[in-house]
Amino acid sequence: MLTKSAVRRIFRTIISVPLLFFNILRLTLKGEGIVLKSHSGNGVFFAEGSPSFALQTTIREMSERQCLTPEGADGLVGTLNAVTRDDWIAKTLAALPEGAKILDAGAGEMQYKQLCSHLEYVSQDLAEYDGSGNSAGLQTGDWNTDGIDIVSDICDMPLEDGGFDAVLCTEVLEHVSHPVMALKEMGRVLRPGGKIIITAPFCSLTHFAPYHYATGFNKYFYLHHLTELGFRDIKVEENGNFFEFVAQELRRIPSMAEQYAGMKLSPEGSFAISTLLSLLQEYSDHDKGSNEMLHFDCQVTAVKVE
Repeated sequence: MLTKSAVRRIFRTIISVPLLFFNILRLTLKGEGIVLKSHSGNGVFFAEGSPSFALQTTIREMSERQCLTPEGADGLVGTLNAVTRDDWIAKTLAALPEGAKILDAGAGEMQYKQLCSHLEYVSQDLAEYDGSGNSAGLQTGDWNTDGIDIVSDICDMPLEDGGFDAVLCTEVLEHVSHPVMALKEMGRVLRPGGKIIITAPFCSLTHFAPYHYATGFNKYFYLHHLTELGFRDIKVEENGNFFEFVAQELRRIPSMAEQYAGMKLSPEGSFAISTLLSLLQEYSDHDKGSNEMLHFDCQVTAVKVE
């Protein structure tokens, strides 16, 4: 029978060897020894003796067989949400024709303005969020909307009908109390044949409160409402999958535990998270459509009917 103190000694040994910690895929503790599987190829080990002694033996053998790799077992699972979204936005904006007039609706800090150098760029924002909000949930701390061209409600913009070739609206709709009205207003200022470009979460934590009115939207929201509002060629890409989303939130546990439980993650907790992340990476690598259940966000384009 393994005692609690023996298990703690084993975890301390694991944590003290970073390459071991990041490369363990499975670890089974038994009274007569351990069975350990490395994330690296051909990395299955069995060592006899007390678990602590057996673990030291395994570490030496893993090193000799070069089964300790610096990349780590958990890979990049759960870390590519923003990267994937930004790449999609960059490609979509680059495909717009030179000189096209684009409205960045709910532009905030205008992070995508730099991708619009070939376009006639106009920004709009309510410009009320200051980075601190009401202090609940996730806040940015700083938020600078200086330089916004049009300060207004996104549902009532002081712009003429059909004045833009494209409208960009990224990670905004969850912060709008009437998102369908916002879609309608963006459609109004878009010329016939113009393109609307949207991203918004499928599921999100509370952020930018109190300006957070919905946790997210699925593809059926866009297919239904954009069709009703007179758009065609509606394309929805789902960013991420169930396993990627769970991994993203699993990586938040250390900060959430410290903020809301007043506790720092123990070595056992760190090991548990690393083990789960390695599983989620494996599942994500073999995913066959779990995005229908859960994903990061929807990336949407549609064309206004002429």
